[in-house]
Formats: sequence, C-alpha cells, structure tokens
Amino acid sequence: MAEQAQKELDEFELHLEKMLNKLRECQNEKGFETCSACEVFLECELRKQYVDAVYNSMSKGDTGGFEF
Repeated sequence: MAEQAQKELDEFELHLEKMLNKLRECQNEKGFETCSACEVFLECELRKQYVDAVYNSMSKGDTGGFEF
C-alpha cells in the first residue's frame, strides 16, 4: 500500500537529463544510434558537455577524490 515517492532530482541530475535529451536529438537528426558512429565523435562539444554533466551528476559538483 505504501507507494515509493518519486525522487526529486537535484540540479546536477536535471542538467544531466537536459544534456541527454540534447544528445539524443542530435543522434536522431543524424540517424545514429550512438555518438561513436559520428564523424566528429572525438571533437563534439555537445558530447563533451554531456560527459561533464554525467561526471557532475555522479560527483555532485565536488572536485577530486571521485572514483568510478
């Protein structure tokens, strides 16, 4: 009977969701299922921003001492 309350997203998780949506839009526009199929994969600014958002979401903005 007890329902699990939906977890409220913090600012880092919200930014991650936003970046993930942008990344998926780009992939859809280019017809790719993954960024690695794209010719600008290693130089892509959007992908770099997404990777940063993932890191910040995991570390909650703290620098140093974070281990995967």
